[in-house]
Formats: sequence, C-alpha cells, structure tokens
Amino acid sequence: MRFHNDLVINRPAGEVFKYLADLENLPRWNYAIAETQKVSPGSPAQGTVYLQTRTLPRPMQETLEISRYEPDRLLAVTGGFGDLEGTSTYTLEPNEGATRLTNEIRLEGRGLLRVVSALATANVRQAVAQNLAVLKNLLESAAGTP
Repeated sequence: MRFHNDLVINRPAGEVFKYLADLENLPRWNYAIAETQKVSPGSPAQGTVYLQTRTLPRPMQETLEISRYEPDRLLAVTGGFGDLEGTSTYTLEPNEGATRLTNEIRLEGRGLLRVVSALATANVRQAVAQNLAVLKNLLESAAGTP
C-alpha cells in the first residue's frame, strides 16, 4: 500500500517539523491513537523509539522509531501502523511563511492482510488525509491563524 497526501499549513516549516517530530503529539491529531510515549532518552532524533497505544482498528500497542530526521525538512517514522508495518514520511517545503507538507505512506501486511491492505488503500488514504486536516487546523489555530 503506497499513497501520499499534500497540504499547505500556514506555519513556518520549523514549527511544523518540531510538532511532528514529537510523536507524543500524535494522539492530538490522529483519532485512532490513544497515547504515544517516548521510551528513548533525550530529545526526538533519528533512532528515537516510541510506544504507542492504538484504539482503531482494534486496541493494540505498537512500536515506532524515527528512521530519518532532517530538521525542518524531512521526518520518517517506521514501525507498526495497526495490523500493518511500514513507514510514514513527512517532507516539508517552506512556502512564503507557510509549509507545504507531503506525507508519503508505505505499508505492508502479511499473508491475507496483504490482499486486504491493497483493497483498503483508498479508505486508509482518506483517513490519513482527515488526520492531516486536523493537524493543519491545530497548528494554525494554535498560532492564532483562522
């Protein structure tokens, strides 16, 4: 399963990156996540590991790791995404005081999930787009932007 979503967030790239890189913020903008906790010491960086509690598609725990960390430019998170494994990559491009954010998702299921995941791509893409819209609204409203 591969897809991407693009949007413009009316905040500087540095602010968007800082918020995204702190994966403990995920439950604020992803309705399927109850809690995300950093289990590695220090600030977020490449190799930082998080333990996450998911409520949908069913309650479960998963491990996420920051696999690429290029401040203000690129963040990749690898690990469990429900019953799938994969990587979510966020590419940030400054755009006149705003940020063009591209989120590329690459997920893989095992066995029967491989077939089901191929059929569910459109639904998952739409759910991710909804989450990104919440992220956009959250970041823009936090800055006092309509």
